[in-house]
Amino acid sequence: MARRASPPLHTPDGRYIVVRGRLWRAANPFLADDVRAALVQSLMTARRDVRRAQAEGDAAGLRAARARVHAAKVGLGERGPVWWTDGAPDLGRRMIHNTEYAEWYRERAAELAQPGDPPIHLAGVT
Repeated sequence: MARRASPPLHTPDGRYIVVRGRLWRAANPFLADDVRAALVQSLMTARRDVRRAQAEGDAAGLRAARARVHAAKVGLGERGPVWWTDGAPDLGRRMIHNTEYAEWYRERAAELAQPGDPPIHLAGVT
């Protein structure tokens, strides 16, 4: 039986999700629900249009669809200016073991490990 995908792990401060050991900026949690829903709908439509343009070899359509993906992600706070206000830098796209979240992640990953999962190894974290 296939394992169900679980929601992504969020850092304690809610700024990032962790995907395969890499930090990705989370959406702005302060967006109104209706605004978030509209942006997510736009993002999903744009992603479908990217896939369709790729399949059809439509270079102009692909550029336009990718621009709409980017615009939706900026609106959600996943790209562009950071949504937090304390001056902390954006650590998005970095491997978690190269950040201040490394120890937290090592501990959390051990808590979430399922039987048969490969062990989590982070360079520089013991």
